[in-house]
Amino acid sequence: MGTIAVKAFYNNFGRALQEGNAAIFAGAGLSRPSGYVDWPGLLREIAKDLGLDVDRETDLVAIAQYHLNKRGSRGELDQLIVNEFTRASKAARNHEIIANLPIHTVWTTNYDTLLEDAFKAAHRHVDVKVSPASLTTSHPGSAVTIYKMHGDVSSAAEAVLTKEDYETFDASRGVFSIKLKGDLLSKTFLFLGFSFSDPNIDYILARIRSLVDTHCRPHYCIMRWPEKPAKMRGKAKAEYEYARRRLELRVGDLGRYGIQAVMVDKYTELTPILEELSRRSHQRDIFVSGSAHDYSPFGDNRLKGLARQIGNRLATEGYNLTSGFGLGIGEHVILGALENLLQSPVANLDSRLFLRPFPQTAPTGISRKDFWTKYRREMLQRTGVCIFVAGNKLDQASNKVIDANGMIEEFDIACSLRQYPIPIGATGHASQILWKKVMADLNRYYPKGGVKRFFQILGDVTKSNQEITDAIFAILKQITAA
Repeated sequence: MGTIAVKAFYNNFGRALQEGNAAIFAGAGLSRPSGYVDWPGLLREIAKDLGLDVDRETDLVAIAQYHLNKRGSRGELDQLIVNEFTRASKAARNHEIIANLPIHTVWTTNYDTLLEDAFKAAHRHVDVKVSPASLTTSHPGSAVTIYKMHGDVSSAAEAVLTKEDYETFDASRGVFSIKLKGDLLSKTFLFLGFSFSDPNIDYILARIRSLVDTHCRPHYCIMRWPEKPAKMRGKAKAEYEYARRRLELRVGDLGRYGIQAVMVDKYTELTPILEELSRRSHQRDIFVSGSAHDYSPFGDNRLKGLARQIGNRLATEGYNLTSGFGLGIGEHVILGALENLLQSPVANLDSRLFLRPFPQTAPTGISRKDFWTKYRREMLQRTGVCIFVAGNKLDQASNKVIDANGMIEEFDIACSLRQYPIPIGATGHASQILWKKVMADLNRYYPKGGVKRFFQILGDVTKSNQEITDAIFAILKQITAA
């Protein structure tokens, strides 16, 4: 154990996500891009008051304890937490991705509310556990539970901060340890936002080691190599090589806790890693975009039949359908899926169908165009593949049929989220435009290759509905095998 290649990590943790067995453990580093301080930043003034330099100290928890010893009260420490973590701040892109992953359990040592804010923004009901008492109740219908094992800014006086707090953790907050042990045994964790300079890490690892034996599940973390100096020579080179060697040894030691590290050069690499995990976790979640006022070149019956056939086969082969009820197409895709799902005694419609019809009126304070863009993005966050059918509408001003600009926007959003587009060019209109765009640069959209012959079928109007459907699912097979 020690480090793990990123490809193996994607396969292993991606599988845990797909199976619903994944969990996140978040440290302070996850909140820094949103403007919140890390431990040195939080305790800098406290250390200065003690005559210490926070950058020269390795036991930062001890600094908080020294302050408490000197003052005889933790009032200033509590106010420090309130001051730092109630400042206006927004969840970062990494929070947004995490909130749309198929996870239901999050653990964190952070006092801020960024994680719960991100889940709420993704319209996922959150049950936040901040104290032992809160573990005794549950919120009906909650989609995710966040365990704030070191407390929350809303109750700073109870936050775990000083050395004494850590030493008495099991006595005061031991039920968190019991719950964490169960999750460590039943779920695969990804640790994010921790560094070996984080004072929490040693306490967390020690707690994990005491909770599980050598036969625990595999867990993962993202760790950053020391930054290389601008000039690799002399003292700078020696310090870099020493720091790297020390980190290599500590990463190797993670094997005692069942944790394997994915090593990155910069923390900015975390975002594309999370995006790839999101893409892989949603490979069986399919968004079907389609609208039709004009059914040419297929005609009414054939196009509706194709939509219905696609929906039915998605359900048959275990894919999950997301749809916005596009005019003339969406209802037939949904009907096809329901024909299959309603015949199964074990089908869970809530998890297999995610249906979001477009409201025609926007909320107060936002234009309908901006609202629809936001609405589309929220739908697409939960999918990994987009199928595009037809795509036209009647323009009210000119009374002419035009290509659906909404479909083109959905294509752009899907590509920005690194999803796989499958436009059925043979159905004409916006789908044909998108099919030509994908065919012109197929390696960009499908870097693993192996799909060209199937895309050629999707653009051929002479092919039957069965041949087109077979080509779609051959592409889906290639995607899930990648």
